[in-house]
Amino acid sequence: MRILAVSDVESKRYYEYYQKGSLDSFDLILSCGDLHPEYLEFLVTMARCPLLYVHGNHDDRYGREPDGCICVDDKLYVCKGLRIVGLGGSYRYRDGKYMYTEHEMKRRIFRLGYRLRRSGGFDILLTHAPVRGLGDLEDLPHRGFNSFRRLLDRWQPRYFIHGHVHRDYGHRIPQKSSYGDTTVINACDYCVIEIP
Repeated sequence: MRILAVSDVESKRYYEYYQKGSLDSFDLILSCGDLHPEYLEFLVTMARCPLLYVHGNHDDRYGREPDGCICVDDKLYVCKGLRIVGLGGSYRYRDGKYMYTEHEMKRRIFRLGYRLRRSGGFDILLTHAPVRGLGDLEDLPHRGFNSFRRLLDRWQPRYFIHGHVHRDYGHRIPQKSSYGDTTVINACDYCVIEIP
């Protein structure tokens, strides 16, 4: 399976400089938030495969959801055999619809507990914010969630895909890293994932 993961920055490669057929090879698109609805609608139309998304901390400014796309926030969603858990939003640093305290994020995860146990876990954790201490920054707006680490420790999914921390914020921000058996991907702009 070939997955296109996107977040935060509209990719010029797949939008401004789009060439016919350049999205044909993807089986699934995953969005980690903070992208214009028009951009997501363009991707899902041109790729002709499902596009699943979670909200970013700035998504409340758009005023509408993208047509033709599937919001997986606070859900365990199965797509093409992959079990995907969606937990959008960022650490609360101001008032905003998609911002949460650590306690609020912990409650969201708790509410997913029964579905996670029933399904025997999940394959992909799709979020906007990173894990605290793993791909986040020290400032409050870009702080990750400790509760994500506990989720990874308990279920050990194959992939943890997030956005929020733009890679151009610093030269030490990797696109891919590992946490135990989980591949951690910062999807800012875009990343292509090949699942055998």
